[in-house]
Amino acid sequence: MDLEFGNCWGNSRKDSWKTILLLAYQSLGVVYGDLSISPLYVYTSTFAEDIEHSETNEEIFGTLSFVFWTLTLVPLFKYVFVVLRADDNGEGGTFALYSLICRHAKVSLLPNRQHSDEALSTYKMEEPPAKMNSMVKLLLEKYKALHTALLIVVLLGTCMVIGDGLLTPAISVFSAVSGLEVSMSKKHHQYAVIPITCFILVCLFALQHYGTHRVGFLFAPIVLAWLLCISTFGLYNIFKWNPHIYKALSPYYMFKFLKKTRISGWMSLGGILLCITGSEAMFADLGHFSYMAIQIAFTFLVYPALILAYMGQAAYLSNHHHLQISFYASVPESVRWPVIILAILASVVGSQAIISGTFSIINQSQSLGCFPRVKVVHTSDKIHGQVYIPEINWILMILCIAVTIGFRDTKHMGNASGLAVMTVMLVTTCLTSLVIILCWHKPPIIALCFLLFFGSIELLYFSASLMKFCEGAWFPILLALFLMIIMFLWHYASIKKYEYDLHNKVSLDWLLALGPSLGIARVPGIGLVFTDLTTGIPANFSRFVTNLPAYHRILVFVCVKSVPVPHVPVAERYLVGRVGPPEHRSYRCIVRYGYRDVHQDIDSFESELVEKLSDFIQYDWYRARASNVSNNEDDGSCSNESSGHRLTVIGTMGLCEDSLQLASVSDVVEIDAPLGTRERRVRFAIDGDNEHDNDTESVTVHHQMQQELEDLYAGQESGIAFILGHSHVRAKPGSSVFKKLALNYGYNFLRRNCRGPDVALKVPPVSLLEVGMVYVL
Repeated sequence: MDLEFGNCWGNSRKDSWKTILLLAYQSLGVVYGDLSISPLYVYTSTFAEDIEHSETNEEIFGTLSFVFWTLTLVPLFKYVFVVLRADDNGEGGTFALYSLICRHAKVSLLPNRQHSDEALSTYKMEEPPAKMNSMVKLLLEKYKALHTALLIVVLLGTCMVIGDGLLTPAISVFSAVSGLEVSMSKKHHQYAVIPITCFILVCLFALQHYGTHRVGFLFAPIVLAWLLCISTFGLYNIFKWNPHIYKALSPYYMFKFLKKTRISGWMSLGGILLCITGSEAMFADLGHFSYMAIQIAFTFLVYPALILAYMGQAAYLSNHHHLQISFYASVPESVRWPVIILAILASVVGSQAIISGTFSIINQSQSLGCFPRVKVVHTSDKIHGQVYIPEINWILMILCIAVTIGFRDTKHMGNASGLAVMTVMLVTTCLTSLVIILCWHKPPIIALCFLLFFGSIELLYFSASLMKFCEGAWFPILLALFLMIIMFLWHYASIKKYEYDLHNKVSLDWLLALGPSLGIARVPGIGLVFTDLTTGIPANFSRFVTNLPAYHRILVFVCVKSVPVPHVPVAERYLVGRVGPPEHRSYRCIVRYGYRDVHQDIDSFESELVEKLSDFIQYDWYRARASNVSNNEDDGSCSNESSGHRLTVIGTMGLCEDSLQLASVSDVVEIDAPLGTRERRVRFAIDGDNEHDNDTESVTVHHQMQQELEDLYAGQESGIAFILGHSHVRAKPGSSVFKKLALNYGYNFLRRNCRGPDVALKVPPVSLLEVGMVYVL
């Protein structure tokens, strides 16, 4: 895959080393905040209950060896050298892997897919070598149950990321504030830690609506100062307490540790795995930085600093066997208070990064129809992808405070957080294995080796976390189950509604037959009929005309759809075509967004839609005029195609009356059967002599084009109405009890309590017309 820079920072491979180093520095605050604060609680969680620190130091040496090799194998080898290469046009994360797989194999469950989507410049696919048609691909495409299973795996990873976004702020801030117990008596600190932690969490979530761009410039210096701080204290403790601690990095101490502690040592792995929390952020935040920047920052700064910090703590503990195990115990007393303050600031930065990531992945889930509609606020006009979701923010805050008060210790929070982290990593490993086969076209044995090697490591840690089910690990499982039910139910009902609309759509002949003879009037203005269909007339419009026998003189069937790419270029976003003959003044417009694109506000959408319609009208009439003048073979095929099935990609370059400024467009002929879809690149250049031809037919074409444009602008002046469906879903008679409960109660409850399509599209109430529809599924 191409290693490109994210959209925030440009896509040039030729950026100077100065730019790369600047990106590496900035990535510290966004990517590595969570990972860098893990030394606060790893040893505390590991020695919480299962094992004890003995005089022989076998436990502490074995723990250090596990930490070293886990940090080396998972974040360094797996993520930095393999997973980061599986980017989707520079974007990373669970949905990036899923979209890559969906583009290279027909496993997507998204509705309204079109072959024209594959013509997008960001729909990047590598052709497989000759004679290489993977059996894995054929197997995945053959069974629809595997499509559903793949989606469930992706949703599981998504739910665990949301769970991590809830647990990480709690354990990070709590661990940082717990430093007070070293400087205060037990009688006082037990009444101080919980209130201070809750206060910091409330402030953190209350400030989310301002966005991170206002204080983001402080994040990198804080994390850099923290990394330098823990590495400095690590070196200090190594030279002062145990200069030979480096010997404990040998894998021999891992086997010695497990041999002595047996099942208790295995269960303590649930605390050791916390050393890699935040590793997934390297991949999830890839779109904001470059592969090289993230690789340099981790390899040359974050990784060495963390190793020194863990070695320093182990060196200190190897000579202090009867003290309470805590990060702050290894910090010299003279600088303990500044370190506590710096730790709290670093924990806030790490929490901020995971909260922002939670908002981002929920926004992606919503774009792909896997999450109920929520209000998404874009907090920055300059930095792409920074979003804030009010409902999710306050729910996260309440649950985060509840976890802090309910668990009240690092042990239970660590068990819960560890299970969520390992589940996400297992999902990433499984999806990357498919990417290796389907997208990189490597032999299946390579993907199998990757899956077995890293999957076995993660399964070892996952099993240890699962054994702590009654000690906190139940929480992410319960949360993920609840979220998966919601997400899968919403996705299932959305697919069924689309299939119902597709089955009940109205023919074009019915629309063309509407007229004064049937008592149907055309009123001034533009009517935008929103539908999920890309062909045909939606049933909600026929219901609208049946109950109110009038519709607008300019009629546009609008389909706002998501495609499995992170971004759709603005020049390729609009597909425009006619519905019926030109004199009917009916059009179809398909607006395509990627799963990380920013949806426009309604004012800019109205004006841009009219502009694209104007460009299309001029292009369509120029095409008709050119076909009348030229006699090449392609003209015959064009003239015989139904105007209702041809869609044209209208770019950002405009058209004017005297010359065709649009250098090239795409004609996409959409037939109901996908196999009939074909795409053709056409180029026009109309000379000035031809433009002023006195031929009667050319003058007529020019006059008709002007009349159609005048009607369009007159409709815009009269006003634009938004016609949306207001749906109610009901299970059909004879359905199972489970389906009735899911649709009649579950989905309808979600629909009534989430944002409506009019709110999501920001439609002004005065311009809204809702058409009630009952879906019997």
